[in-house]
Amino acid sequence: MKRSSRRGFRRDRRAVAAVDFAIVATPLLMLVLGTIEFGRLIWMREALQMTAIQAARCMGVRQPACSAGGEYNQTNTQSYVIGLGNTWGIPLTNANLTLPTGGVASSGVCNGLAEISISYTFQTAVPGLLTMLSGGKALTGHACFPRQS
Repeated sequence: MKRSSRRGFRRDRRAVAAVDFAIVATPLLMLVLGTIEFGRLIWMREALQMTAIQAARCMGVRQPACSAGGEYNQTNTQSYVIGLGNTWGIPLTNANLTLPTGGVASSGVCNGLAEISISYTFQTAVPGLLTMLSGGKALTGHACFPRQS
């Protein structure tokens, strides 16, 4: 004697946990990956800011890494900033850096101070899940530092 397959299917509870997990797994996975990616985004923004602060100080104090013969040197400064970015795991190029002529701002908040701006586009590792970050998010770091006399 066989039971009706429809009745047996309704009463069978063997795979309930697997079905529940399948329903909950997608939102849970999106929440976890989203948290990790936003953490990376905030960390990268802070790393850019710290790089800008260290570079502005290097320019203002005229450390050997940013100067040549005790005077500001743009090429040395760019190499220094790119190296700092690499230590944070941020692949910077000269195109990411904005340095005023002579390394000193002539207007704005940083007028007369050593100034640097760094721009970088953050790319998410999971663009399919986080569509708001899929095109990249522009990040900047900006700093000023008093010049050594």
